[in-house]
Amino acid sequence: MNDRLLKAARRQPTDTTPVWLMRQAGRYLPEYRAIRGNIAFLDLCKHPDLAAEVTVQPVTRLGVDAAIIFSDILIPVEAMGITLELGDKGPHFPQPVRTAADIERLAVPDPVEGTGFVAEAIRRTRKALNDSVPVIGFAGAPFTLAAYMVEGGGSKSYILIKRLLFEQPKLAHTFFQKLTDTLIPYLKMQVEAGAKIVQIFDSWGGELSPYDFERFSLPYLTRMVKELQATGVPVIVFGTGMSPHLPLLKRTGADVIGLDWRLPADEGRRVLGPDVAVQGNLDPLHLFLPREELEERVVDILQRAGPVGHIFNLGHGILPPTDPEAAKFLVEAVHRHGAALRQGSRAP
Repeated sequence: MNDRLLKAARRQPTDTTPVWLMRQAGRYLPEYRAIRGNIAFLDLCKHPDLAAEVTVQPVTRLGVDAAIIFSDILIPVEAMGITLELGDKGPHFPQPVRTAADIERLAVPDPVEGTGFVAEAIRRTRKALNDSVPVIGFAGAPFTLAAYMVEGGGSKSYILIKRLLFEQPKLAHTFFQKLTDTLIPYLKMQVEAGAKIVQIFDSWGGELSPYDFERFSLPYLTRMVKELQATGVPVIVFGTGMSPHLPLLKRTGADVIGLDWRLPADEGRRVLGPDVAVQGNLDPLHLFLPREELEERVVDILQRAGPVGHIFNLGHGILPPTDPEAAKFLVEAVHRHGAALRQGSRAP
């Protein structure tokens, strides 16, 4: 197995910097669009053969160092007993969670019974790749999932979830505890199926003040990290707009902290200290730069992050209009300049 990613997550030396891209299996790839044109997104997530096929596509086309299983962070939420609609305009919950009774009705599902198709997709991905690169499992963080469930979908102000936190904090903690009790077995199922590393997306954690993040997200993230690390896999924690929360994220004990593009990688390193690996942090829109300028951005990030304990990634998911050839150029540039960085030279 190409284990660069796993070594970097554990801050061990590698021959070059490993790279994968959030949302690397998606609409920017014509081969993905060919499959997606015949099936709804949620149905694709639940079809192990097709989910494995689209998971493998970017590994084959781009040469990335890991395959992240094709799924969605809201998949385990549906298994809790809430109706989920997933389309091109994003997620929608027709009956959002708003009351104590709504939270009480949510189940803590058996992960195999409710979401076993994710584990099967991981097994089929590993077989298709012949375990040539590690498979990344993932889940959302309790606060982020709760935000979707309470708001009924995406939000600009997060007024409903924040009112729940501030007006009914005990109920909010009950909700987060139930989500955590669902997510840990869900991730453990992915590890048992062969995921070698997992990422927790607290996508909307940056909407909270540091005080509120420490109170309402950190305890649950910390518990998830500890219980997943007990299975022997490294854990990545990532969210956008999280630069002010880096000292708190370090307290989760995660092996790797993802950085978005709003903070230079060396500054993130300085805040986090030497005992944590970092992931990131190219602006996804930099993939629209001319190749020469894109390569300069790659070199800058590699130099700032250093040769040990760095996983190259975007600061958020790759965008649908992106040229796949730009993504391939990025991966090749990371590998070329990452190797040169370890030799103390500049790649040609």
